[in-house]
Amino acid sequence: MDQYVTGTTIRTLRENNKMTQLQLAETLGVSDKTISKWETGRGYPDITLLEPIAKAFQVSVTELISGNTIRNANVSANMLRSKFYVCPVCGNVIHSMGEAVIQCHGIVLNALEAEPADDQHKLSAERVEDEYYVTVDHPMTKDHYISFIAAVGPDKIQMIKLYPEWNAEARFKISLVKKFFFYCNRDGFFET
Repeated sequence: MDQYVTGTTIRTLRENNKMTQLQLAETLGVSDKTISKWETGRGYPDITLLEPIAKAFQVSVTELISGNTIRNANVSANMLRSKFYVCPVCGNVIHSMGEAVIQCHGIVLNALEAEPADDQHKLSAERVEDEYYVTVDHPMTKDHYISFIAAVGPDKIQMIKLYPEWNAEARFKISLVKKFFFYCNRDGFFET
């Protein structure tokens, strides 16, 4: 049977939280010998204890299971450090202002890595009064389309969700726009 949380993870999180095995045991309603068994790999916590363990360590269940805790270095909330996620099942578009553990349909999503726009994915932005009129010369069929376009500045994000058979265009207020991002459902995530 595959283990779903390692003893090393539990020990590391316990020590990082400056807890003894006894303190963790009392928090969870188990014995300190049980905690010792978990940490040495001679036993595993019951699945019903995952949420209480995660709560005791102030992490998500996903972080507990993966062993990767997220510490957001983006404490100033600079929107230029935004991360975007797209669910491969439903197409949900999710935004965070820094590191996060994002799940949709039971799948842990990785942050999209933006590539420079290529010849098949060129974005053009034309200034029209106090807005940018943005277009992407790209097919918009049911199988191949631009899913969203986002305009990002240091203090705000503007995002337009697009759908198949619509035009790949959007309007954004100009105020402090520094970057544009867009996502092609076949070819990935691009920036300009």
